[in-house]
Amino acid sequence: MDTGAGGLGPTGGEFGMSHPMVGQTNGMNGAIMPHDNNNQDAKRIKMEQSGVKIKPSKVIHIRNIPNDVTEAEIIHLGIPFGRVTNVLVLKGKNQAFLEMEEEPSAVSMVNYFTNCVAQLRERSVYVQYSNHTSLKTDQTHSNASASAQAALQAAQALAGAGENKAGGPNTVLRVIVEHMVYPVTLDVIFQIFSRVGKVMKIVTFTKNNTFQALIQYPDVITAQAAKLSLDGQNIYNACCTLRIEYSKLSNLNVKYNNDKSRDYTNPSLPTGDPALDMHSNALSLQQSGMLGSPFAAMGLANLAQQFGAAGQLGAAGLAGIGGYPGLGGAAQAQAMAQAAVGRYPGGGGGQGCVLLVSNMSEDQTEPDHLFILFGVYGDVQRVKILFNKKDTALIQMAEPQQALLAINHLDKTKLWGKVIRVMHSKHTTVQLPKDGQPDAGLTKDYANSGLHRFKKPGSKNYQNIYPPSATLHLSNIPSQVEEDDLRKAFQAINLTVQAFKFFPKDRKMALVQLPTVDEAITALVKLHNYQLSETSHLRVSFSKSTI
Repeated sequence: MDTGAGGLGPTGGEFGMSHPMVGQTNGMNGAIMPHDNNNQDAKRIKMEQSGVKIKPSKVIHIRNIPNDVTEAEIIHLGIPFGRVTNVLVLKGKNQAFLEMEEEPSAVSMVNYFTNCVAQLRERSVYVQYSNHTSLKTDQTHSNASASAQAALQAAQALAGAGENKAGGPNTVLRVIVEHMVYPVTLDVIFQIFSRVGKVMKIVTFTKNNTFQALIQYPDVITAQAAKLSLDGQNIYNACCTLRIEYSKLSNLNVKYNNDKSRDYTNPSLPTGDPALDMHSNALSLQQSGMLGSPFAAMGLANLAQQFGAAGQLGAAGLAGIGGYPGLGGAAQAQAMAQAAVGRYPGGGGGQGCVLLVSNMSEDQTEPDHLFILFGVYGDVQRVKILFNKKDTALIQMAEPQQALLAINHLDKTKLWGKVIRVMHSKHTTVQLPKDGQPDAGLTKDYANSGLHRFKKPGSKNYQNIYPPSATLHLSNIPSQVEEDDLRKAFQAINLTVQAFKFFPKDRKMALVQLPTVDEAITALVKLHNYQLSETSHLRVSFSKSTI
């Protein structure tokens, strides 16, 4: 224990033992206090009552640290207050020392954590002055390790922060996400990095099939803390690894607030031209050997979120991100998703590719309608409307994750005025009718369809998977087709277009606003692949935008 707030132990050291790495003491030999007293204020009061004045020191004593804490995490506590020059972790004693370059930095740190209890891995730790004035590095102690020295070197790089070297300590960080098995978005990045300090701006982009982000903090100290704390950490278990370096940019110029870039200091910025969503700097979920399936986390995360996962990102395991360095686990997501699927009546049949769709309109529903609607969320292989129960169908998707995504977005939506139910089927495949078996065209095989949205690896369609919405995104529009032509197509199926807008920079695309989500679903089912010219067919999908 430390006499900075409670006196020396019997042998004169903080922990009842002497340390060859500790420099001279400042002469404090106060009363011996109970070793397990974690109330720092109470200890300080007792010290003052005994007539011993607590003398500031540039060496900080930290108690109650977790057993597996690293030197880097201890250093992280001190970085916001000034330059850290040495660290010592005594894991067996659950205690550590941190040496600041200047005493005022240590004073600021102790004062701050007197009013706000420090946290390491969700455990309260206690910060006080040490009775020692310096720390020495000894080969027998933890601060002699390569990792400790690397952490110290990174922290001490702050000393050169004013040199403004390209790629040196800077307020802007460049983040590369490696092994991106699960989708990572701007909002995910914001939640992670805002735990370290205030994030001012973020710009995301894709380079060499790798998701990257530029993050700007208000000062170099916060950026350094983020780099030290988060570099090499996994967002989810065993994947989505953060690689962080200093950017050569000293300031980010953000023109639009959307899902690709954000200026948190200027919320009034426009969202920008919607065509930007289709450009190459958009958030990409390309496979390219990095993603087993772009659907994996999207289906799991959305399902768990729908059923009350803790926190906005709880489904992906990010609810536990508060402690360093463990950023949560994707295993939680899978368990939550499976539990969620089990809540659907009859949904315990399995986690495969086949869906059971019920409560359909018997008179209006056709296999092609289901192929087009469910094809928004995955590549439909086969559809079978049951011959003896025509309000029910089996739909086989290409991947289990696509089936999860379809359940999440299409269960309890309306098709032809009926609220359909979507759940997993106990079947593993959809059987085609045998020769001579009556079917009346109710079973269709779409395995070789040219209308699959996700067959091409790295397709931009991965980026634009949204829930059913009243706004539709139209694409593949020939140059000779005018707004009036498209409005007439909607009028022909008895739907009223409330608003229409061509993309200013790409007239092959447009947004159409309909009165309700139900009408938008009808429009998508009837007009996707609608022939606009001899060589062009309309492509329709749900949009997250409004006009």
